[in-house]
Amino acid sequence: MRRVRGKYVIFSFVFLIFGFILAFSYSQAGKDKHLNVQITDKQYRMEKNLRNQLISIQGRNQELQNELYEKQDNVRQIEKELFQEEEYYHTLAADAEKYRMFLGKVKVKGPGVEILLEDGEYKKEEDANNYLVHEHHVFKVVNELIVSGASAIAINGQRLKSDSYIVCSGPVITVDGNPFPAPFKITALGDADALISAVTLKGGARDQIVNDNIMFTIEKKKQIVLDPVLGEST
Repeated sequence: MRRVRGKYVIFSFVFLIFGFILAFSYSQAGKDKHLNVQITDKQYRMEKNLRNQLISIQGRNQELQNELYEKQDNVRQIEKELFQEEEYYHTLAADAEKYRMFLGKVKVKGPGVEILLEDGEYKKEEDANNYLVHEHHVFKVVNELIVSGASAIAINGQRLKSDSYIVCSGPVITVDGNPFPAPFKITALGDADALISAVTLKGGARDQIVNDNIMFTIEKKKQIVLDPVLGEST
């Protein structure tokens, strides 16, 4: 009998504890459920408000991003136009400088060649004119230099221009009205090797001039300086 009663007492105690646990769990669950409902509503309103703000901010950011892209495109377009204008004006400036150089209005310097034409030695019984440098000798050299790409040419320091003229007056040669006696030093800026090759070509200007009893020498120069045309403003 005592063992049976002991079992009932144990079972009763277990059921009591189990019932208490169930009751406590149910009560706590009810409280948690009620608490969760209240927190969820509050969070929902806050989250909805924050979400709306985020959406608004994201929309504004997208607008600003689009405006930035548009402004960047405008800047690139302006830069492109400025670059094109810069190239255009740079080309104009380069052309203007080139024309001034061709017209002999500016001092120029650079590599080139120096050609010297001297009267030949003659005997008294012969005609001296056959040993003198004439304008056609100078023309041969000048024309060959121009064709070969010389950018600037001078005769005894007198710069040549597009309308220059050379006239022989006895023992002197007049270049644009300025008389120069022999020897005649012709200087030209450009590719020295190309100029020398053109002038000294077999059967070319040098051979023809030497055949006329004229002394011809040519020298490559690393640096030649030519002043502007005499009497011309720069």
